[in-house]
Amino acid sequence: MKKKYIIGNWKSNKTSAEVEEWFIQSKDVYEREKNSITDDIRIILCPSFIHLKEAHELSRKYNLPIRLGAQDISPFGAGAYTGEIAASQIADLVEYVIIGHSERRTFLGENETLLTQKTEQVLKAKLIPIYCIQDEKTPIPEGIAMVAYEPVFAIGTGQAETPAKANEIAQKVRQKRKVDTFIYGGSVNPDNIESFLTLGEIDGVLPGGASLTPALFWEMIRNASRT
Repeated sequence: MKKKYIIGNWKSNKTSAEVEEWFIQSKDVYEREKNSITDDIRIILCPSFIHLKEAHELSRKYNLPIRLGAQDISPFGAGAYTGEIAASQIADLVEYVIIGHSERRTFLGENETLLTQKTEQVLKAKLIPIYCIQDEKTPIPEGIAMVAYEPVFAIGTGQAETPAKANEIAQKVRQKRKVDTFIYGGSVNPDNIESFLTLGEIDGVLPGGASLTPALFWEMIRNASRT
């Protein structure tokens, strides 16, 4: 069965208390909605590094069908790299790692050389990279099977790419590379999620702001189940 991915990126949001409250509310919503969520939905949540362990424990405590991902990773392995978090350090908590998000490219100057190094570390740790691209011309390192198209103009603006254009980008990327999973990210919400998942080439979405509120996040999941 082909999976549909809902990948929530919390970015630099939430305190520890807010994380716990998110999971408490999610437990209640999930109990009401679980019969409306189909088996082909894969739910992934990407909190800040400092909340990964807490999120891991809470998702198990409340028996939620949530897998975890990291928002970034060190380009180095374990060792004398002060402030960095190596892929091997979080491999028992996460299955996925976002690499090359446009905000990191823009605000932190991450380039393709650095992103390739990060990809290598993620693959070495046997985790799955979610590699972000800005258009079909963005270079994609070897070993990438999951790509997330996130046009810069759509990030946090409320102005999503048109589903038809996103589907066209997916087709162009697949023509160049063997990509198993194509994700769209950029101002995804409960109202537009179905339009992205019904065109054939898009396998999931990467919402930011809409993943911060449990009611909206689970509404997206429920709507995705109808596609």
